[in-house]
Amino acid sequence: MEKIIDENKQGQPLILDQKKENQRKLFIESYGCQMNFSDSEIVASILAKEGFNTTQDLEDADLVLVNTCSIREKAEQTVRKRLEKYNAVKKINPRMKVGVLGCMAERLKSKFLEEEKIVDLVVGPDAYKDLPNLIEEVDAGRNAVNVILSKEETYGDISPVRLQSNGVSAFVSITRGCDNMCTFCVVPFTRGRERSRDPQSILEEIDELVAQNFKEVTLLGQNVDSYLWYGGGLKKDFEKASDFQKATAVNFAKLLDMVAEKHPKLRLRFTTSNPQDMTLDVINVMAKHQNICKYIHLPIQSGSDRILKEMNRLHTRQEYFDLIDNIKSIIPECAISQDIITGFPTETEEDHQDTLSLMEYVKYEYGFMFAYSERPGTLAARKMVDDVPEDIKKRRLAEVIELQRKHSEYRHQAFVGKTVEILIEKESKKSDAHWSGRTTQNTVAVFPKGEYKIGDFVMVHIDECTSATLLGEAVGYSDNN
Repeated sequence: MEKIIDENKQGQPLILDQKKENQRKLFIESYGCQMNFSDSEIVASILAKEGFNTTQDLEDADLVLVNTCSIREKAEQTVRKRLEKYNAVKKINPRMKVGVLGCMAERLKSKFLEEEKIVDLVVGPDAYKDLPNLIEEVDAGRNAVNVILSKEETYGDISPVRLQSNGVSAFVSITRGCDNMCTFCVVPFTRGRERSRDPQSILEEIDELVAQNFKEVTLLGQNVDSYLWYGGGLKKDFEKASDFQKATAVNFAKLLDMVAEKHPKLRLRFTTSNPQDMTLDVINVMAKHQNICKYIHLPIQSGSDRILKEMNRLHTRQEYFDLIDNIKSIIPECAISQDIITGFPTETEEDHQDTLSLMEYVKYEYGFMFAYSERPGTLAARKMVDDVPEDIKKRRLAEVIELQRKHSEYRHQAFVGKTVEILIEKESKKSDAHWSGRTTQNTVAVFPKGEYKIGDFVMVHIDECTSATLLGEAVGYSDNN
């Protein structure tokens, strides 16, 4: 999954109810994609059973864990800077142990212990259930490493601790790993082969969230459209399954339909999709259910057929256009966002113009845009020369960002004068007199608080907009409350 959350944002763990005295304290922060944030909730749940309460106070922590991202160099640099901070604290608090989790741990493995002298344990994304044993090793004065990738682990039996929860929205992981092998991406090497979670465990987790009065769930995976449950096992082995397994298999469209049907008042989102795997069945299920949000994150990476081929993206520019046309035909109000990489090896000015023209065709609501950075271990790093000068990468990136800003403002302007449903999620960052929430299209809206509260579905009349935010006035509760 390529979508990136703010790589510089420090996690703010939730303090759990302390039921025992003198329990050890865990400080955990996450960087990168939503999957890392979801994994941190699994880790917190596993360690809660081992006597760890999470804390926001780094200086008072017995165990500090950083859940890392390797998808871009900047993400790894951010983690190394945080380790410098931990080192300073560890000198004051020598009992503190430090661990590295996630994709960076998987990529660097035991090398991390040599490079970062303060690190006591290194744990890959499939080894979190081994944390109790690894911590015992560390307590005994030995460094500990487990980065073995699994073909079965989905953590479907773990009930996550909802860190940073607003009590309104939550992530539910449905797949792990990826089989697509895009040449720029480390995910297949750091998270392993693609496997799907038992749909019954997904439904049970969502049942728990609904019982706790959560109002929105995002189904999460590196590539949700590849979800396929046929009794367990890797997706690549599906052809070997029995006739009965194939006949009763659950794909993503069926899973989405099951969840939406069971909980018609629950808002549903999903991320991330891959254009080569998204089917018309999924789009039709979205159109069928009002509670499935009309928004798709659909990474393109490049608008050039030649570069798409170099990236091993198994679709063409025209096939992407066809998918966009089908989405807009079946769900006219559907919003679409993108991932775009500028300066991929051998990218020419003509390739770059192809990307800009594709953006003009789609006019995305918003996007996640980056200059290419070579990731060790990927096919691009092994076989291709990073030959686009840095200044050209940055200039092309600036052009992509500016065009996206114009398109975002264009899309948001279409809301002005309309009344839309907003799910209130939090207080506005800029004003404690205003609420912030999102439309079904994932667009942020801000409006005066009035009588409403977090978790309410509210109808808001949009008076004006910026390229990032809708501004309006609440006119009443939605029928969805």
